[in-house]
Amino acid sequence: MSSLTEKDRPIVQLLLSTGTCPRCVLRFCCVGSQLLYRHPHQDLMKDLQEFLKNSQEKEDTVCLDAADPPCKRIRLEHSREEGADDLNLNGAVPQLPSAGRGNTAMESSAGKVCNVCLGILQEFCEADFVKKVCQKVNSADYQFTSFVFSVSLPPQLSVRESHSLPRLFQTSKEQTGLDSFFNFTVQSVFTRMAVIKALERIKEEDFLKHFPCPPSSPKNLCDALEIQCNNGAVFVAGRYNKYSRNLPQTPWIIDGERKLESSVEELISEHLMAEFKADSFNFSSSGREDVDVRTLGNGRPFAMELVNPHRIHFTAEEMKRLQQAINDSSDKIQVRDLQLVTREAIGRMKEGEEEKTKTYSALIWTDKEIQREDIAFLDDIKELKLDQKTPLRVLHRRPLAVRCRLIHTMKSEYIDEHHFRLHLKTQAGTYIKEFVHGDFGRTKPNIGSLLNRTADILELDVESVDVDWPPTLAD
Repeated sequence: MSSLTEKDRPIVQLLLSTGTCPRCVLRFCCVGSQLLYRHPHQDLMKDLQEFLKNSQEKEDTVCLDAADPPCKRIRLEHSREEGADDLNLNGAVPQLPSAGRGNTAMESSAGKVCNVCLGILQEFCEADFVKKVCQKVNSADYQFTSFVFSVSLPPQLSVRESHSLPRLFQTSKEQTGLDSFFNFTVQSVFTRMAVIKALERIKEEDFLKHFPCPPSSPKNLCDALEIQCNNGAVFVAGRYNKYSRNLPQTPWIIDGERKLESSVEELISEHLMAEFKADSFNFSSSGREDVDVRTLGNGRPFAMELVNPHRIHFTAEEMKRLQQAINDSSDKIQVRDLQLVTREAIGRMKEGEEEKTKTYSALIWTDKEIQREDIAFLDDIKELKLDQKTPLRVLHRRPLAVRCRLIHTMKSEYIDEHHFRLHLKTQAGTYIKEFVHGDFGRTKPNIGSLLNRTADILELDVESVDVDWPPTLAD
């Protein structure tokens, strides 16, 4: 075995004699070649046996030719490291097992459950188990271009690997390369990190009172409790229009009771979930409108994270057909610019959240009669600063605070003695309804105070959300 050198022989001999499997032996000897680990368990055992045999024969030859044989010095150093008894009166030196006794060590290791990996690198690296994993992946019917193989290992391994065996070689876990081949994801009450932190607090002498060093071999192999397949999330973005004044953006559920039968989120997600064959989704958007507010113009940007999708490859033409299917399914919403995006791209939707602008159209009622000249001055107001205390209607879900917002421009449109329409361009996050009626003085100034009369809002439409994302697609 070309990756092992003479200095590894005492380690190989010791580990095999204590019931360590060949792959764990290679790990503790810092063998980095992945090709070796792919060899069958029995072949690795034979290779290690041959390595010990050749090393012993080479050492015996050197001993015969040398006046002060180096093998004697090696054995002496090893015996002292292991705390052997002092030399007897006739100078005899405690010896490591010979090649013949090496076979006995092999036999003691063969057929046992590994005392380090609990059998994981014995059974679960063999061809039969690999086939079982492949069958699971094929039956799950996922689309993917690359994969990560993640193993959730028992926390007991942290005790065996990081606290017991390294003590034998006076080396650290990083030096032995114990984490080279697995991505640990331990899901347990006794997590791997919790075990490691507990071990750090235990004195070595106290630990050895309760746990043998080197650890003993368990009677049974670890069980592969479950093989799970999970795909990385896929992200879809677009813009939606909402034409109903009786449709919330997300499910409207109060005290466990659904108030309205559907939502923008559900009308879009049911089609995406079905086509991508996803387990679940997360919906986000550039702001939100109230249930009774329409979203017109180019629509509101939205993004949907599809969790664990089975299908991930869609052509531009397939995305167009999916968009059309959503639009044909309901007259309450429409989507446009539906496209696949990256996770990083979604951040652009939230960039400049406070700086971006929105335009609205509000139908306003006044208690006192108005004439055109009564509202004309509103058109001349620019960059009107508002102090808006958290509205009463959202106080249950937002912290109490006073927020400063800007009304950039206003344009009035007279309708009759008690009604007019107001077009506004505002800073994002402005509460338009409260700007109209004042919210019992919680928004100052407001349309009521500016007109010196009671004002209320009858209808509100979002005309545009000025976010240049996602990219506009050709029809």
